[in-house]
Order: sequence, then C-alpha cells, then structure tokens
Amino acid sequence: MNQNNQTVQLYLDLLKKTLSFTLWPEPPVPAFQNSPVRKTLLTGFVNIFSGKKLKLVELTEVAGEDRIDGRIWPGYADTMIGMKRLENLQYCIETVLEEKIEGDCIETGVWRGGACIFMRAVLKAYGIEDRRVFVADSFAGLPRPDGKKYAADEGDNHYTRSFLAVSRDTVASNFEKYGLLDDQVVFLEGWFKDTLPGAPIDKLAILRFDGDMYESTMDALENLYPKLSPGGFCIIDDFALPNCELAVNDFREKHGITSEIVEIDWTGVYWRK
Repeated sequence: MNQNNQTVQLYLDLLKKTLSFTLWPEPPVPAFQNSPVRKTLLTGFVNIFSGKKLKLVELTEVAGEDRIDGRIWPGYADTMIGMKRLENLQYCIETVLEEKIEGDCIETGVWRGGACIFMRAVLKAYGIEDRRVFVADSFAGLPRPDGKKYAADEGDNHYTRSFLAVSRDTVASNFEKYGLLDDQVVFLEGWFKDTLPGAPIDKLAILRFDGDMYESTMDALENLYPKLSPGGFCIIDDFALPNCELAVNDFREKHGITSEIVEIDWTGVYWRK
C-alpha cells in the first residue's frame, strides 16, 4: 500500500487543508445575513449596490482552533468537519486498506461533499480501484421532524436551514474541481429511509454518519451497519447533538454493540466493529 508514502502524505495533507479552507482566512459575510432588522435598515444601500456587482459585507473573526475543530459553518470550505475529523477519516481508511478489511466507503449527509471527496482522494492516492465511495444525501437539506414517530426530533429546526441544502450538481462539481469525479463515486439522492434500504451495497469498510437528527441517524444505522465488515469503522459526526447521541445509544443497546466509543474531538466519535 506504500505508493510512495511521502508523496501521498504531502498530497493528502494539502487536500485536508484545502477542503477545510484552513490555508486562508474566513471570507466576509453579508452584513444582514443573521439579522432581519439590519437587512431592513440596509435595504436602500443594498439596492444601490445591487446593479454594480457590489455587496455590503462585514469581516468575520474566527479563532483558528474553532476552524481546526470544525465548530463553524464556513463560507468557502467544502467541508465543515475540521482537520481532526479529516485526520480520523484518513486513519480509518488507511487502516482498512492496510489490513485488507473488505468493503466500500459511505457518508450519509455530505453537505458540500468535502469528506466524500477526501475518501475518494485517499483511495486514488493509494491506487485503489475496487472500492467505491457512496455519497448519500437528500441534496435538499434535512427532513421535517416526525415528532410522532421520533419524539427526540420534536421541535428540531434543521430543516429550516437553507445553508445546509447543497444540490447534487454542486457536490458533483466539487468532486470535479479536485479531479475526483469518476465511476468509483456513487450518488444516492433522497431521504435515507427511501434510498438506503435498496442501496447497491454489499459490504462496507467505512461508515460515516452526519445526519444530525435522531431519524436520519437511526435510518442510516439500521440500513447500513449490518453491511459493515468486521474490523470496519463506524464514524459519528454529530455525537454532541442530543438527538444523534440518543439514536446511537439506542441502536447500540438494541443490537448489543459493546465496542468502545472513541472520541475524535468535541463532537466526532467512532468505534470499530
């Protein structure tokens, strides 16, 4: 698996920094982005500038550690998971390659696609041609909560966040930017409850869940965990969110999973099957 290891590591390290946009400062944001009142007050200025390709913005101040830890919703980055979770993803993929653990890779909930792009990059860097990367998302944001079926999701407002809705075309374009859009990348478009039961997947070596909600997390676990090979990795991105943590704990208890949960950073965890 060596594949000129020093060159591989240089490429993957640079890609992690590029995908997470940590090589550059955070861009300014629209001056009224988070304030309807400010938007009303500045409407006149916005109308004046709109025809001149000018925008009214304010500078952002983000601590470097917050970016490394993936604590922000970034402006330009192709992933919001931060460097520590990207490094964990690299460790998990390299481990299953080294130990020849059978199966493909999948992320459920991909946003702009950065983590999946990195999965494909690791496979390509090591010359792996017999594993696929599944990119599973609605590409329309998160579902409205079904409080009657999943009480934990009652009142969840992720579905209102348009920032989280990134189209399939945009994600595919992001893969293409890095020269990584090919037949080893498979898109699963739709709600997890609809796409995952019949997904064309036999075995998985890497499971990465980023569904935020109880329902999304449980749908992914129920449909995909049985396909995870022994020795494969189950990565949970949103363990700091109560809904997600509850779904994970309920699933593990139901199926008698006792593998140690290992902390990656403030929200990411993983275990090995």
